Amino acid sequence: MDDDLEVKGPGYDPIADEFATYEDYLDSQINGTDVYYLEDVELARQLVELGIRGNGEVIRREEFEARKEASEAARQARLNKKPKKLAGQGKHVEEFPLLQALKDREEAVRNGKLTTIVFIRDKNSKGQEVSGYIDYGHRLKTENCEPYFDRKKRLMPRPSDLSFYNWETQMSTSNPTPNFQVIADNEAGLLFKNKRDRKVINVDPTAKPGDNSTRTELETAEYAQVVVYDHVTRRRS
Repeated sequence: MDDDLEVKGPGYDPIADEFATYEDYLDSQINGTDVYYLEDVELARQLVELGIRGNGEVIRREEFEARKEASEAARQARLNKKPKKLAGQGKHVEEFPLLQALKDREEAVRNGKLTTIVFIRDKNSKGQEVSGYIDYGHRLKTENCEPYFDRKKRLMPRPSDLSFYNWETQMSTSNPTPNFQVIADNEAGLLFKNKRDRKVINVDPTAKPGDNSTRTELETAEYAQVVVYDHVTRRRS
C-alpha cells in the first residue's frame, strides 16, 4: 500500500482521486443485490449516505467535497516543480508566540508528518468573544497564510473551522476537514479523530490528549487563550 501511495505522490487521497463525484462514491457502496431489491438507484444512494447500506463508515457529501478540494490543491502543488515557499519562511516572529509556533510546525504539517489543531479564544472585530479549534494543515492548503506571518491579518476561528463558538450570540458550528472528524455529543466532551491513523485527540485540559499527541498552552499577549495540539501521524498498517 505504501508503494502505491509513493507512486501517486504526496497528498494522494484514495477516495477523492478515485471518484469524480459524490454519486460515484455512493455507487461504489451499492451492490447488485441492493439494486435488485430496491429497484431504485437514487434510493440506494440515500440509504448508503444515511449509513443504512454500504461497506463500513461512509463519508458525508461536505467532507467528500472538502477532500476533493484538498486533493486538487495537492495535485496542483505536484505539478509545480518549484519547491513551495513556506508561508513563514524568513519571517521574524520571535516576539509573537503563536506565529512562532506555527512557523516552527509549518513544514512538518505541510509534508504530512504532523497534524496540528490550534485553539484560540479572543474577541472578534465586533468585540464579541469567540473561540474555536482550527485545523492548521487545512488552513495552509486552502488559503494564503503569509499575511498572518506578516501580521497583516490575525488568525481567528471561523464558523467553517473544526469547531466555532460565539459566546455572545451562542452560535455554534462544527465541520470535518480532510484531516479530522469532529466527534461531538460525547460523554468525554469534544473529540477530534485523525482520519489518517484514526487516533482520537481529546481537547479536555484535565485529560490526556491521546496517543502520539501533545497539548501546549502558549503564554501570549496576542490572544486571551491559545492552546496547540500536535499529533504525529502514522499511516495505518
